[in-house]
Amino acid sequence: MVIKVFLASSSGSTAIKKKQQDVLGFLEALKVDYAPLDIACNEDNRMWMRENVPVEKKPTNGIPLPPQIFNEESYCGDYETFFDAKEDNAVFAFLGLPPPPGSKEAKEAEKAFILENGPVENGTVEIETVESETVENGTDDAEDEENLEAEEVDEENLDDDSLKREVPMEEFNGDEHTEEVEAEVGGETGEEAAEEAAAAEEKVEKAEEEAVEDTEEATEDTAPMKQEEAQEEVEDEEAKGEDDQPVSEEEEELRQLEEEEEAPEQEEEDE
Repeated sequence: MVIKVFLASSSGSTAIKKKQQDVLGFLEALKVDYAPLDIACNEDNRMWMRENVPVEKKPTNGIPLPPQIFNEESYCGDYETFFDAKEDNAVFAFLGLPPPPGSKEAKEAEKAFILENGPVENGTVEIETVESETVENGTDDAEDEENLEAEEVDEENLDDDSLKREVPMEEFNGDEHTEEVEAEVGGETGEEAAEEAAAAEEKVEKAEEEAVEDTEEATEDTAPMKQEEAQEEVEDEEAKGEDDQPVSEEEEELRQLEEEEEAPEQEEEDE
C-alpha cells in the first residue's frame, strides 16, 4: 500500500506550503513510505484528486485544496483531519496502516481490540491480559483479606456485646452486688451467690437487733442510778440553800436569849 500525498509545488499561498511541509515531514519522521503527487505541473493528478475527494469533504466552491492524502484509491483526509489524528496518536489508523510493534499507537490499538473482541492467544495481547488478570487477582486477594479481617472484627465486637449483655448494668454503675460478682468469678452460679447474699444480710440484721437490745438493757440499768444521783444532788442543793440563807434579826435575838438563859444554868452546875 502506497500513501499518496497530492500537493502543489508552485503554490503562492504560504499557508498551503506550510501545511504540505508539516505532512511530509511527519510522514518521514514515522518512516512511512509515501508518493508526492504534484497537481500544479500535472493536470491528470489535479483532476484525479478533485474527482476522488468525497463530496462532503469538498469546500463550498467544490475545489479541494492541497494537501490531500490517499491510501491507494481510499481517501484518508486533508490537513485538518491529519493534524487531529496526529494529536490523538492515531496517524497510522488515519492512513489505514498497521502501527509498528511497541509504539504507543500499537498499544492503544491492542487495548481497544481487547475491549471489543477479548484477549488473543499466543501474542503480546495475551501477555498483557495475563498481567492485568494478575493485578486484578492481586487486588481481589487483598480485598478478600480485608473482608476477612473486617468479619473477624465484627465477630469480636459481637462477642463483646454479648458479654456486656450478660453482666448486670448495676455492676457498671458502682460497687453494688459485689458479693454476687465475686461469687460468679469464683465459679459459683447466680442462685448460690444470691443465697449467700441473703444469708449475709440476715446475719447483719441479727447483729443489729442484738446491738439494739444490749443498748436498751444498759439504758434500763443505768436509769435508776441516774435518778438516785439526781435526787441526792437536789437534796444537797437544798441544804446548801438553807445554810446560805441570811439570819434575820429576830432569830439572832432569840439565839442570844437562849444563850443568856443557858449561861446561869451552866454556872450553877459548875458551882
